[in-house]
Amino acid sequence: MQLRSKSSASVSEPVRWDGESFPQVIAVSSGKGGVGKTNVVANVGMALTKLGKRVLILDADLGLGNLDVLLGLVPRLTIEDVLAGTHTFEEIVLKGPAGIHVLPASSGVPQLTSLTESQQLIIQEQLAQFSGGMDVLLIDTGAGISPSVTFFASSADETVVVVSPEPTSLTDAYALIKVLARQYRERRFKILVNQAKSPREASEVFGKLDVAADRFLHVALELIGAIPDDDYVPMAVMQQKAVLEL
Repeated sequence: MQLRSKSSASVSEPVRWDGESFPQVIAVSSGKGGVGKTNVVANVGMALTKLGKRVLILDADLGLGNLDVLLGLVPRLTIEDVLAGTHTFEEIVLKGPAGIHVLPASSGVPQLTSLTESQQLIIQEQLAQFSGGMDVLLIDTGAGISPSVTFFASSADETVVVVSPEPTSLTDAYALIKVLARQYRERRFKILVNQAKSPREASEVFGKLDVAADRFLHVALELIGAIPDDDYVPMAVMQQKAVLEL
């Protein structure tokens, strides 16, 4: 596996991982906030770790990172320090519950929502140097269609778009898919429906998005699952734990 380096203008040579085993790179994105994307990343990461996988989570919501808060972690250093050239990913990584590894983002740093090309290169090089021993790299992108979001989503092996039944979630997810399809030539997306009240509702939500994406964007969507609305989720958030820890 390799971290692809893509832009809307050209495709450069990929940055290859060091080491013998290369992680599968999965970006988890959403068109809007509030659909439970970060919760999904945290719990999927923990589940994979419990299955014996070595998991690294990159909090790529660089200006408003909160994965560390969700997991009850207190970072001393963040990706902001790496981009400043004073530290490396190896120096900022946190050991989370169940043994997951977390690269924490900053919060309240608006300039990091739009990475420069040199900052993108720093992240690619740091990941190539640091992630060699991992099985899976989960990238928790920000919500929306900012340049940082599309950079991380288009650089991954797989892009998972988390949606909820809310109409605004669907329209914003469509906008994200549209940008990635037209500017970055992405053709396949995996869809995860969160906060569904029933399997039927999840199927209907996916169907609406799938019809629009196929008709107007000519891209393939795959429904990979649905997560029901669950009272344990807000309980876990208040306790700063993953649901799997309750």
